[in-house]
Amino acid sequence: MTSTPTEGPAPFTIGFTLKAGTGFDAEWLTPKVYGHSADETAERGAELLNAMKARGLIDLASKAADYTRSQYKGGGNPGGGSAPKRFNGGRVENTGSGSGATPKTVGDDCPHGRSLVTKANWSALFCDGPDGDKCNPLWKQKDGSFKAK
Repeated sequence: MTSTPTEGPAPFTIGFTLKAGTGFDAEWLTPKVYGHSADETAERGAELLNAMKARGLIDLASKAADYTRSQYKGGGNPGGGSAPKRFNGGRVENTGSGSGATPKTVGDDCPHGRSLVTKANWSALFCDGPDGDKCNPLWKQKDGSFKAK
């Protein structure tokens, strides 16, 4: 049996996404753990999640997000500024009016408004309704338009 080296970069990684709600505007915690073996990494992952719960980190992050939103002094929409920003796939996108605005789509009957989500190989407009899933998403087509699948 060969031993697993414990020096140098840890080749195994587990990333977790803990989402605070079902809506697209819910807070995310995205911790990562590293290890030199799959077992070590899994064990560290379990330790991390248990410690986050035990120390109240998840609840604290939610309270900090609520406080931050309550302190925002912008105008325009009920949540604050004229255009909320969302973190999508490694970059922040403007989802309100202006140069980075969510594209208007002919025939879109969503009354809640939509947020643009762009990842490496796809883009879609998602419903901003209370549950975030009341209206079907609109997917970006090759010609740049958006339509339901």
